[in-house]
Amino acid sequence: MVSVETLMREGKVGRIKEFDLDRYINFFENSYKDNLEHCKYVINTFPRWSIISGYYAMHDITKLLIAKKFRLKIELEVHATTIKVLRELIKDKEVLTLIEKGYREFISLANDLAEAKKERTKSQYYTGTKFMKEHFKELSEEFLFQIANPYIERIKFLLAENQDSKGVKND
Repeated sequence: MVSVETLMREGKVGRIKEFDLDRYINFFENSYKDNLEHCKYVINTFPRWSIISGYYAMHDITKLLIAKKFRLKIELEVHATTIKVLRELIKDKEVLTLIEKGYREFISLANDLAEAKKERTKSQYYTGTKFMKEHFKELSEEFLFQIANPYIERIKFLLAENQDSKGVKND
């Protein structure tokens, strides 16, 4: 497993400067909500885009958590790097203290996000047959209700924890 420090040296992760923090947080707070609403809005008419939007809602709320709690931004290979950072942070003792009760749920978040990325990739390149549209309609509903919504709710819980503390590590 690669460390956050290694990812920083590789230029894949960076620190968010204090004057940029509010802009990052505002962007991801709005972006994940927009993607989630789009996911719901197109679930029947464009199911593959529903899955893609659902994944991006998950991805963006994860980057919101990383930015808000740790003042980190993802710079390169954003999907893979976001998952790597999440996996690394759940092992950090300071993070474990920060999230206390939510620890067990938090461990499964990286796995959920990795699985969502696979589903997004599969759905992005399907052929447009009627059968496949029906198949993806079923998949998109399952994805929204069994993967995206529960994941987003768990991240919201973590974001709400220790709201008074920024959870930022000072190097």
